[in-house]
Amino acid sequence: MFDSLKNKFQLRFKNRVFAAKILAGALEDSLGKMKLDKKKNALLILGIPRGGVIVADIISSKLPYNCNFDIVIPRKLTAPHNNEIAIGAIMEDGTLFLNDELVNELEIDKEYIEKEKTRQLEEIKRRKSLYNNPKEQGFDILNKIVILVDDGAASGATLIAAARWLRKQNPTKLIIAIPVTSKDTFEILKQECDMVVTGTTSSSSTFKTVSQYYQEFKPVDDEQVIEVCRRRRKMVS
Repeated sequence: MFDSLKNKFQLRFKNRVFAAKILAGALEDSLGKMKLDKKKNALLILGIPRGGVIVADIISSKLPYNCNFDIVIPRKLTAPHNNEIAIGAIMEDGTLFLNDELVNELEIDKEYIEKEKTRQLEEIKRRKSLYNNPKEQGFDILNKIVILVDDGAASGATLIAAARWLRKQNPTKLIIAIPVTSKDTFEILKQECDMVVTGTTSSSSTFKTVSQYYQEFKPVDDEQVIEVCRRRRKMVS
């Protein structure tokens, strides 16, 4: 199912906050069709650090539902000598997405992949400790509608790994929410969840990076994520 605001808004968002407000509107429309009881704690909003946490925070505050908020930390596996190319992604428990076609095309050996998995697992542990994120096994996902949020998707690798992990926890419904992605990635993400909600999609031939669809796309640092976690009572001040 494809929910989009299509051409109602310009392709370039002012910033993540602006994009999040647009995405919240699209989500509200989609959730409204489900006829949910707004008084029940039926929604769990999960942001992917770092930029996705900013977007998820806004969405959680804008939706007219009693939303729970948390973060989930997948990490992309990068290609040798080029950390902009995602060959896959991993979750802390080892849930893995690997783009086998790309791995074969780049002739990446198993030894490199194992080292990259170890490196990214260490980074997940570092971030969990820093953000004081609750243990993922403790997430209350069973029978919840889960909305997985990022600030955009190029390859979609981290979203896929996170979605596959979430599926193991038996949510009632899993929704991926992103301001922008390419049409090809959108089709891939649809296979990993019940619904993809996006502000806009772009032809795969013109989509290069997520940042090209933002007027302002400043890096989000750990301190900003920590502040959101504090405010959401996920950290002790």
